[in-house]
Amino acid sequence: MKNWIIIVAALAVVGCGSNDFMPKPKGFNRIDLPEHAYQVLPDSFPYQFEFSQYAKILKDSSWIAERYWIDVYYPELDATLQLTYKPINNKEQLMQEYYSDSYKLTSQHNVKAYAIDEKVLHLPNGDYASFTELEGEVPTQLQFHVSDSSLHFLRGALYFKTATQNDSLAPVIRYVKEDALHMLETLKWD
Repeated sequence: MKNWIIIVAALAVVGCGSNDFMPKPKGFNRIDLPEHAYQVLPDSFPYQFEFSQYAKILKDSSWIAERYWIDVYYPELDATLQLTYKPINNKEQLMQEYYSDSYKLTSQHNVKAYAIDEKVLHLPNGDYASFTELEGEVPTQLQFHVSDSSLHFLRGALYFKTATQNDSLAPVIRYVKEDALHMLETLKWD
């Protein structure tokens, strides 16, 4: 009987001795990203650029998609750079419409974005591109558009098929941003 009392007393002292339990904080998944490597877009488009070797070119499947609209899809990251192409055909009014639509699409994110940073890039081919980064819980974290001002207009937007918070996706967003910048730097019109 004495052994039983000693065991119960020992368990009471050990079991109730510490109230220092702290739950573990939420963690973030580790995302291992490969080194950047590029390949050339097939020559069946009115534009050419180098894109990531870890991405696939898919035909845009939306109901409004046009012939040269594509998705640069990263299967391992479940990220898509949606590219829409419009011919201008030396029509100033069309070019102005496309620029206006592009800015409208970006400004629709003002409600959820806490920062919108637009940069104008001078590209090696002589064109200028508008490259916009959006911060906050927005559906697209970066958008860009570029034109040669006479024949071609190309717009891009990054999307993720996930409900993961954008702060958790920050390394992936930075990775795809570098790829998008490389695409613009290697852009050529046919």
